[in-house]
Amino acid sequence: MELGSLLAPGAVAFDNGATSQRHVFERAGALLADGSAFSADAIAAALGERERLGTTGFGHGTAIPHGRVAGFPRLTAAVLRLAQPVEWSAVDGLPVDLVFVLVGPETAGADNLKALALISRTLRDRVLVEKLRGASDTDALWALLAGPTRRAA
Repeated sequence: MELGSLLAPGAVAFDNGATSQRHVFERAGALLADGSAFSADAIAAALGERERLGTTGFGHGTAIPHGRVAGFPRLTAAVLRLAQPVEWSAVDGLPVDLVFVLVGPETAGADNLKALALISRTLRDRVLVEKLRGASDTDALWALLAGPTRRAA
């Protein structure tokens, strides 16, 4: 599994309007639902439900919200770089400006865990995270993320 294979086309975005987790979930839902039979509201709701179980704030200004949606076809990721950090109740108390979202079917099981591990390893790469923060547009973000070097074990 490669990070690039998880990213939905067009699901890498700069977001200048998100001011809360809810807004981030709504924006991610819209990105992941675009062109599919699934509603953005259902995706946002799944992300919100998971967040209520405990924070997905990974630390160092990053978060990995994730959720499962009945009938969703496959594990799919989106990445949002926020113009202004939002409060996330992250493990280190810092607000979040880089969000990796993962949505999949209820039956994802081990693949879901592998994808979360891949994303968390990616976010532990401080050099890459700083490059993502410095990217000038969505094409630059995509190029940094979709390369074949980001693989699940």
